[in-house]
Amino acid sequence: MPNFRLRKSGLLLGAGFAALCFANTALAQEASSTALDEVVVTAERRSENLQKVPVSVAVVGGDQLRAIQGGGDDIISLSGKVPSFYAETTTGRIFPRFYIRGLGNIDFYLGASQPVSIIQDDVVLEHVVLKSNPVFDVRQVEVLRGPQGSLFGRNTTAGIVKFDTIRPSETLQGRASASYGTYGTTTFDGGIGGPIADKLMFRVSALYQHRDDYVDNTFAGTSADGTVTPQKNAMGGFDEKDVRVQLLATPTEQLTVLASAHARNYEGTSTLFLRQALTKGSNKPNAPRDSVAFDEAANNPQAYDTQGASLNIGYDFGPVTLTSISAYETTNGYSRGDTDGGAAANYPVGGLPNGFGQSMGQVRDLDQLTQEIRLASNGDGQLKWQVGAMYFDSRDTTDFYQRAYFLKPGTTGYNPNNWVELDNLNTSWAVFGQVSYKLTDALTITGGLRDTYDAKKTKLVRTANTAANAVTYAGRRYVRLSDEQVSWDLSANYEVNPDLNLYARAAKGFRGPTIQGRSAVFNTDFTTADSETILSWEAGFKSTLLDNTLRLNASAFTYEVSDIQLNGNDSNGNGVLFNADKAKAYGLEADAEWRPISNLTLTAGLSLLHSEINDKRVYAQVCGLNSAIVCTVNSPTKAIVGAFGTSFYTQIDGQPLPNAPKYNFSFTGRYDVPVGADGKLFIATDWNVQGYTNFVLYDTEEFYSKGNFEGGLKLGYEGGDGAYEVALFGRNITNEKNLKGVIENYMAAVYNEPRIVGISVSAKLK
Repeated sequence: MPNFRLRKSGLLLGAGFAALCFANTALAQEASSTALDEVVVTAERRSENLQKVPVSVAVVGGDQLRAIQGGGDDIISLSGKVPSFYAETTTGRIFPRFYIRGLGNIDFYLGASQPVSIIQDDVVLEHVVLKSNPVFDVRQVEVLRGPQGSLFGRNTTAGIVKFDTIRPSETLQGRASASYGTYGTTTFDGGIGGPIADKLMFRVSALYQHRDDYVDNTFAGTSADGTVTPQKNAMGGFDEKDVRVQLLATPTEQLTVLASAHARNYEGTSTLFLRQALTKGSNKPNAPRDSVAFDEAANNPQAYDTQGASLNIGYDFGPVTLTSISAYETTNGYSRGDTDGGAAANYPVGGLPNGFGQSMGQVRDLDQLTQEIRLASNGDGQLKWQVGAMYFDSRDTTDFYQRAYFLKPGTTGYNPNNWVELDNLNTSWAVFGQVSYKLTDALTITGGLRDTYDAKKTKLVRTANTAANAVTYAGRRYVRLSDEQVSWDLSANYEVNPDLNLYARAAKGFRGPTIQGRSAVFNTDFTTADSETILSWEAGFKSTLLDNTLRLNASAFTYEVSDIQLNGNDSNGNGVLFNADKAKAYGLEADAEWRPISNLTLTAGLSLLHSEINDKRVYAQVCGLNSAIVCTVNSPTKAIVGAFGTSFYTQIDGQPLPNAPKYNFSFTGRYDVPVGADGKLFIATDWNVQGYTNFVLYDTEEFYSKGNFEGGLKLGYEGGDGAYEVALFGRNITNEKNLKGVIENYMAAVYNEPRIVGISVSAKLK
């Protein structure tokens, strides 16, 4: 649970917040309406009232997202802002990992498959680097929880995060927000658009984010790659530059053509692993945030360039609308890091340096092509339907470099293959459809069906960057996996009255087989995992109460994943894929928005989760270094002798899924004080508290978090009936140093973002 500091801070903030509310209510020149605005979503590919959709959906508005990201945050900042959604990274801003209802993938392999799908402007982004594409000039974010597939491009077992940007408009419209804060953190997020000619419109959007390097490298000497240290302000910064151009043409009343192109240029810092930040027996991190001692990896640089384009064409035939979405994405870049989190010389074993040294993943060239066609009925009749087809093609050439220094039994040395090049290909096709029928004025039944074929290929091209460095590789050089399965969903929505809807949903989802080829860098065979399937059940209600001043939605769910894909380590410390028999979970999620009095808006979200892996046959490698267990494992272990000494294993049966918080609570509040005819002063705050979260597959005293919390605060003035705003803001205002990830063998920690305070301005052209 939250510590005393949180309770004290929360009480003080709450008291001040309440005092401001009640003291200033009398100052309002006129009472504004307390009625809540309708929230429109496209969770079922149609514009519908959130309260009428029989799917568990959470919504974050564009202005709300920009306030969260005002301190230079990226897509990870959405974590915990809606119930049952979690996100993290141990590879920097180019490799986010997402989890919905506890389902995700902790693998840091560049080709890792994830059960959460990311969709931007109706285009699915599959590769982890593409999923990191920044979201800017956003209209709305929707998080769809549970298996999806009968309406959206890629099949998914966990859910979808859907980003919709602001589209071109028939009148000149624009918006922009900018901020400056701690460590030189600078952001600009804006867009402007309007008519070019009759029936032709445009919108140009841009994002710029910058942070100065603020982390010192205290290692004394010259590193293996020639970097001379110590260095002040050596890493931690980033530069993010993005642009998007959209053209919307409506040559006839029936035909709509939306063309979009975007580009990204990013340079920054990979995740910093802080060696020995954890002490055996405790999960409390004790290393400073702004100081490291890295002897490898040239201060952890990373950089990527991404471009993409899409063409969305719709034709209204009257009874039906035909939609075609064609898209292409390409990216290349690299990420490099000191993997052991510190200078190997500073952590000797037997008088010799010990550690993994450095690693690098490089995408030489990635190309993703998608084509989706959909035919949907029009109107609000008793019967609604949609059918569609999807083709997906993603191919890349990826390099992995790992300079690993081990103590082998009786000797020392580096891993045999320190560089490999892989060609990867993923192709998929699907046909899908959904039918919704209104049996009575109150009861609507919806059913969906999808047939998916998914194939993956990985080929080992080279095992060294020069012929002189080549060694004999004993594993497979080519692996192909494929599967075809049918998934489905069935739901019912009952309207008790206009303010209360009850719904229930059952769904089966499917995630195709996957391959991990990075293991060749350790001269170890590729590892693979077969397809996983999920059967999910949920029921809930959506209500509007107290004369439309309170919106309260809640759902309960349970699911079982068969042959769940998990990631662990082998006896040589190399990451491996495998299938466990089952994983089961149940939980509850609720969110509310309340406007109790004029000018005061409160929101809250809560998720509760119990998850459990069921497989008595599966053991996971535990924290080990040089034939010794370095952490506290709370279950029996057994030893296995490998090429690099003795490794230790423990059963994972009964353990929770990794990175699956047992609970998450979020809260936001905003109070406005009218000033003059068209202005207002305001104070806004947001808080998030996260329950027990295990970072690994087994139970320890070190590798988990419990009671992590963060808060944000914003005070400012809004004028011109919302035309402009000036504010002071703070993110992570109590400067919490939360544990977000670990490197087990080195007791290394990954922290959250530091406190950022600054000033922000924004304006809108209506």
